[in-house]
Amino acid sequence: MAYTKAYKEHIMYTFNGFCKVVIRYAAINAWRERSRRRQREISFEYLTEEKFYPFSTSDEYFADPYKEYRIAICGQTIILTNGNLAAALLSLPEKKREIIYLYFFGRYTQQETGELYGSCRSTAWHHIHSALQMLQKEMEVLSHGET
Repeated sequence: MAYTKAYKEHIMYTFNGFCKVVIRYAAINAWRERSRRRQREISFEYLTEEKFYPFSTSDEYFADPYKEYRIAICGQTIILTNGNLAAALLSLPEKKREIIYLYFFGRYTQQETGELYGSCRSTAWHHIHSALQMLQKEMEVLSHGET
């Protein structure tokens, strides 16, 4: 079957147009896949800057796992096995230490803590929350100071 020159030209332009569309969508798909991978990947620089992972190891086989740190709060002696926690608690103001002791070690409720300090439950929760934030900051300072 003989094709005319115009028909052959039409087929060539149609094929070229089809190839352009296929290449365009392949490029779009490749770009989307690359974007998805970038969102899931984490660089090593990010890990070292944000998490402060050391690039070395240390042997802690000979550290005393049963070492006790005694702290006196509210007339009671608390025995802790974490030295950083003990140091962080001791660095807090007395009232913050008492609030943490009452809530976590004494198992006082927020209502009971508030009544003890002459305030309402929500104020007691505010004091507990701020004491925990201070303790967290102290723990971060101590943990970064060791590395």
